[in-house]
Amino acid sequence: MTNKLKYALIGAGGNAEKKHIHGYLALEDIEVVAVCDVEPGKAARMAEKYGVAGVYLDYKEMFAKERPDIVSVVTPNHLHAEITEYALSHGAHVHCEKPLCISKAEAERIVAARNRSGKQVMIGLNNRFTNEAVFLKEWIDAGNLGNIYSAKAGWIRRSGIPGRGTWFTDKTRAGGGVMIDLGAHYLDLALYFMGLPKVSYTAGSIHQNFVHTTARNRNGYKGIESGLFNVEDAATGYLGLQDGACLSFDFSWASNIEEDRFFVELMGTKGGASLVNGTLKLFGESSDICLDITPRLKLNPTLQLKNEFRHFVDCIKDGSQPLIAPAEDGLYFAEIVDAFYQSAAAGSPVILNQDRPAVLAL
Repeated sequence: MTNKLKYALIGAGGNAEKKHIHGYLALEDIEVVAVCDVEPGKAARMAEKYGVAGVYLDYKEMFAKERPDIVSVVTPNHLHAEITEYALSHGAHVHCEKPLCISKAEAERIVAARNRSGKQVMIGLNNRFTNEAVFLKEWIDAGNLGNIYSAKAGWIRRSGIPGRGTWFTDKTRAGGGVMIDLGAHYLDLALYFMGLPKVSYTAGSIHQNFVHTTARNRNGYKGIESGLFNVEDAATGYLGLQDGACLSFDFSWASNIEEDRFFVELMGTKGGASLVNGTLKLFGESSDICLDITPRLKLNPTLQLKNEFRHFVDCIKDGSQPLIAPAEDGLYFAEIVDAFYQSAAAGSPVILNQDRPAVLAL
């Protein structure tokens, strides 16, 4: 056991079980030592189910007794910064669920705490680790799309509110609505493919179209009729990028559409790409003929794709910063989200960076 890293899970909700505990239990060089949750019974049920000895209601007590090497932070968004900073200051590396935090100021604190600690922070941006995303990023980095000048991103659900009256619909705990929830997946993914370019300005709007109903909840999520719902359920916007490119986006928890759609579409000078509902297609030209390519990634057993949990542990062991989803990317996204909400409230564009003069053609 001495060569294993001690791991603890903070937050025992659905995402913690579906993703984090399974991911770390599968690694032979990890010992899962504790589960912590403020709700009595939740940590105990998960610990019993997966054979974990340590059960805690207080993460500070857990650190004092277990001294974990790695923790996952899978709590409501407003607790991410507080717990991450504490974990770093007590000698643990942190795998924090998206979004990293709820504001640029919190993200700056996390990056500073990471730098002081000498430990690592990785954001749980699982969509960056899919077979399709890993392949597409390598395809783009090899120059196959040329200069990406236009992009679209979104996640539009027909009935997908994560429960009226849950922490998702409480601005104090979530930091925002669908923009900070689903945007952390697919706006992030589009910008990641584009190389995280500097943003000149953002403009957009938010809406509360289905806040008075529990009929449009996502499957498995129960709503409370009188529950608090003070965040947006739809967000639409635009980013002007300093390299001259643009990116439009559309996110909704509930919409009157035919079917759910989550997507990134990229247009470049040499080629294009679409990743829609998990299907990757590439577009280009050869010998003056337009070509469409559909990669069959699951049929290629030699393709070396990355695993989110393995990647983080390997970075910890060799002392390197995570190549995929480091803390700085959370700061980058938080700045964009802060500016977007400012734009939606003001009804006008918000400038982020002025290194390159932005022409606001609205």
